[in-house]
Amino acid sequence: MGKLDGKVAVVTGGGSGVGKAVAFLFLKEGARVVIAGRDPAKLAATAAEAKAGANLKTVTTDVTNPAQCQTLVQSATEAFGRVDVLVNNAGTNLKARTIRELTPESWDMMIRTNLDGAFYCTKAVLPQMFDRKDGVIVNVVSVAGKRANPLGGAAYVAAKFGMGGLGLVLSNEEKDSGVRVSNVYPGEIDTPILEHRPRPVTEEQRAVILKPEDVAEAVLFVASLPPRVSIPELVIKPTAQMYW
Repeated sequence: MGKLDGKVAVVTGGGSGVGKAVAFLFLKEGARVVIAGRDPAKLAATAAEAKAGANLKTVTTDVTNPAQCQTLVQSATEAFGRVDVLVNNAGTNLKARTIRELTPESWDMMIRTNLDGAFYCTKAVLPQMFDRKDGVIVNVVSVAGKRANPLGGAAYVAAKFGMGGLGLVLSNEEKDSGVRVSNVYPGEIDTPILEHRPRPVTEEQRAVILKPEDVAEAVLFVASLPPRVSIPELVIKPTAQMYW
């Protein structure tokens, strides 16, 4: 028996990194999964690697577009009957991330991808969760949404604080509706987003930070608990990373 037997999950940013690891772990635990991302080739490669057959679907989605988020949820529902778990994982960063370097255009891109996308996908999936009085939304935030460290950059930090706030407000608003919301705040992770660091990350540093599979285990934990249990916030960080 898998922890998610019979469940249907949508994972944004599912073509690589944490999203890919979540999708693979959810499949292993018995879920049917829809992965979304902007790059259809990357999604197809992930699906081929998963070898999950009909239990894994891909939907090319730009989460900054509300209509595409609606289509994502609609496609998942048509394919598998419903969406039990939404994992808002899509995110990005950029090298020119200090306030001095940010432009209105780059700020807007960061907020739309890291914050607005989570709102759009959440709004798209909530009606069916309300109808069933059951559902789980997991926001993969960042410790940058708890601690305003300049490492992440001003726009990323602002978006992640917003994403965390969005999740907490929804959790409190809907505590009696059967919909549960969990914010997972990972520290540094060895994922492709590190390629956008202003300074290259060394192999020595990569060796001691989180792996995508570590964060996937945290996401599975909060998503597989019984309906009476809600985890509003869960921080997971590398042992070597300070949290202050």
